[in-house]
Amino acid sequence: MARNHKLKNAAVKIGTVVGKVDGKAHKSAQKAVRAVKVAKAELNELVKQVEALKKQLAKSSRRMQLALK
Repeated sequence: MARNHKLKNAAVKIGTVVGKVDGKAHKSAQKAVRAVKVAKAELNELVKQVEALKKQLAKSSRRMQLALK
């Protein structure tokens, strides 16, 4: 009977460690998802800014061409 208790205790310890690791992995995955969402939002903002600068550059180049004629 003593062996069964030792085996049960070992199984409980193993289960506890596996549960903790799984929980930490889950939390890390959630943090990564949040970071990806933030990065995606920032990238979208940068794309908008680049498009605005592109339009501004096109307008400026048209004005320069007209001024040089």
